[in-house]
Amino acid sequence: MNIKTLFCGIFALVMLAGSANAQSSATLPARRGPVEPKARPKANPGAGMKDGLTMKEGRIYLTEMGVSGPITADKKLVNGTLITTTGLVTMPDGTSTQMSEGDMVSLTGRVTSRQSIVEADSLLKIKQFDLKYPGKRKKMEEERLKKEKYKKEREEAKAKAKEKKEKEKSKR
Repeated sequence: MNIKTLFCGIFALVMLAGSANAQSSATLPARRGPVEPKARPKANPGAGMKDGLTMKEGRIYLTEMGVSGPITADKKLVNGTLITTTGLVTMPDGTSTQMSEGDMVSLTGRVTSRQSIVEADSLLKIKQFDLKYPGKRKKMEEERLKKEKYKKEREEAKAKAKEKKEKEKSKR
């Protein structure tokens, strides 16, 4: 019996040691220090811009297939439009216009002013808002009209009260 208990004891110790070793290997190794995030590739500043010529900071930049750069010589477009390095746009019929900051000329010769770009962007934002919140702009307009009506009624009531006060004062 002694040998039997001895073997059982040794067997139990081996099993405990094996399970302890298995648990220690399952844990992650200690960190070696702070981990720096991976560097992201920088986007091309011209990426996302439409192809064409744009005036920025007093210079004309050409964007083709997402690559932008300043022009060093006059550029003639497919429809015959000529754009100089100073931003003078001469149409094929001879009419000329001067580009201002933010204006754009497409590669087909269509001139777009900064103001029209802003207006188109504003209209797009309104359409997106209407799609996201249908009927909300109408409700907001109705609330505004109610407030204006209430304000006008209040001003009329004040004017009547003032007029009434003046009449009473003049009677005395």
